[in-house]
Amino acid sequence: MSKMSHINVLEKYEEHRSAIHNMLSSILSCFADEKMFEKNQKELADLLNSLCNYYPFISLLYLLDANGKQLCMNVPGANFKDHPKTGRGTDRSKRPYYLLAVKSDLVAVTEPYLSSIKRELCLSASFKVSNESGGVAGIIVLDIDLSAILSFLTGDSKRIHFEPYFKAMYSLIVMGLFIVSLILLYASMAESLKVIQALLVKPDELVMPFGVVIYLTLALAIFDLAKTTLEEEVLLYKDILRHSSTRRTITRFVAAIIIAVSIEALLMIFKAALHGGEHILDAVWVMLASAILLLSLGVYVYLGSKAEVLLLKNKRT
Repeated sequence: MSKMSHINVLEKYEEHRSAIHNMLSSILSCFADEKMFEKNQKELADLLNSLCNYYPFISLLYLLDANGKQLCMNVPGANFKDHPKTGRGTDRSKRPYYLLAVKSDLVAVTEPYLSSIKRELCLSASFKVSNESGGVAGIIVLDIDLSAILSFLTGDSKRIHFEPYFKAMYSLIVMGLFIVSLILLYASMAESLKVIQALLVKPDELVMPFGVVIYLTLALAIFDLAKTTLEEEVLLYKDILRHSSTRRTITRFVAAIIIAVSIEALLMIFKAALHGGEHILDAVWVMLASAILLLSLGVYVYLGSKAEVLLLKNKRT
């Protein structure tokens, strides 16, 4: 459950582009008016803070004149107080949000871009405000944190606050699994020494190191489980709203179990062969169980991918 990468953010933005644009249009259309250009810095900050209570993804507000010159200092949102309060007098006539706004009477929304301050993806919504005489009073610009607005729209805002605690718990579990894996590895080494000692003392007797293989197999299975948990739940970003993410996690976990069960079945067959076929039927059943698991996993992956394709088609239509 790591932070969304820029690729993840852009993919989700494309899915929700229409909803984002409609929301930003309604926000700017409702509160933008000519009187905003008469307010001082404190009044603008109070206005933006009240707006941020409803829309926490707003990071910045600033006003431009008809020629694209910034009229006030940058006004940071309630959740972005560390933003430097600069920008007054800056010429922004070449910026996309200004060029889009002067050409339209509607709210203009830019394509996502990398913020020069936070190094995060954002977009800007701008709106040209007319005065009573029909001229341009100025342009209002809102900078939007793209990850934050996506979390807001998908209802994922609250879960994000708990992510550090989830990661800490998963990290503790993974550490425990790694420790168990190391203990099993130590046990396999100790068993190997016993086998070597037995061969040196009685070289004529055949000693099979099944205990070593069992310990190593268990260590491999537990280590793979810990590695998968670490990658899926701590290091990688997982979109819980997307079925492919859940399918990837289940596939990796079940694959680790199938490998462990298959190795165990192979060991049981070898044991049965060396002991005159005793318990060979049990070994066959275990091997059959691993084959059924593999077949079931294949069906699950196939049906899951087909279902996701249908969901994507339905969204586009």
